[in-house]
Amino acid sequence: MSGKLVIFDLDGTLLNTIGDLSAAVNHALGLRGLPMHGEDEYLKMVGYGVRRLVQDALPECHRGDEEYVDAVLHDFRKYYVSHIDCLTRPYGGMVELAGMLASEGFSLAVASNKFQRGAEILVERFFPDLEFVAVCGNSPELPLKPDPALVEHIMDLAGSSRESTVMVGDSGTDMLTAANAGIFAIGVSWGFRPAADLAAAGADAVVATPARLHEVILRHFGMKQ
Repeated sequence: MSGKLVIFDLDGTLLNTIGDLSAAVNHALGLRGLPMHGEDEYLKMVGYGVRRLVQDALPECHRGDEEYVDAVLHDFRKYYVSHIDCLTRPYGGMVELAGMLASEGFSLAVASNKFQRGAEILVERFFPDLEFVAVCGNSPELPLKPDPALVEHIMDLAGSSRESTVMVGDSGTDMLTAANAGIFAIGVSWGFRPAADLAAAGADAVVATPARLHEVILRHFGMKQ
């Protein structure tokens, strides 16, 4: 029988990363004297990988210039990796919840559109005492979410079936990823997207607190609290 697997999105689900992401993009824009953006604006841009984030932050006249985008992306990455955990923090209760799930026999994994090394650094930094079956970010080998390949790769690594896997995320992209992979989707309302977006994208459940998330996961698997 397959073990129970919980796959988490990273940014906006486990961690509030918007401060460091915003600062890094603004740094790269500022080097070129380009207009910068506030965190509220960046909340609408994140979730599709860092290249898309940088591209969307640029004035429209530069977005189609691939060499220009590459140069800004290079400066973003250089700054971001050096300042990746200055403002980033776990959402309240999520470290404890992850530890509780592990103690209850669940396997844990991360499926993120963040670049691979960034995802690894943050999980190592903020969840040092937990073992993850996989921490998967954006890489040349697999397409970005909502393509299901990343989730299916993690299920293969964990030896988990669709029926024994749930996806937890804060965006419509995460909910679509789960639907495309044929697994149960739980949306969290404390992240970067409104709860209405999660429901519209087909979330099987939407929760507002880590405690409620725990309840929904246990209920889905027929486990008592």
